[in-house]
Amino acid sequence: MGTAGVGWIAAIIIGGLAGWLAEMFMKSDTGIVMNIVLGIVGAVLANAILSVFGIVLTGWIGYLIAGFIGACILVGVGRAIRR
Repeated sequence: MGTAGVGWIAAIIIGGLAGWLAEMFMKSDTGIVMNIVLGIVGAVLANAILSVFGIVLTGWIGYLIAGFIGACILVGVGRAIRR
């Protein structure tokens, strides 16, 4: 979260929003706590993947975009493992 330029409270809020957006996009059924976790962990995952390609997302909007991308990846991986 330090590299994204947002604090802990903002990370929770933005992570929850990113997780919720991913939940709606991927049509999964998760709760609010899981949405927050997916958004935060997804943002870290997406920032790591994107940094390999030289793309750096910072600030509130960047954290939201990275959280959404990462949360979608995590939901997809979770579905693949369950099958």
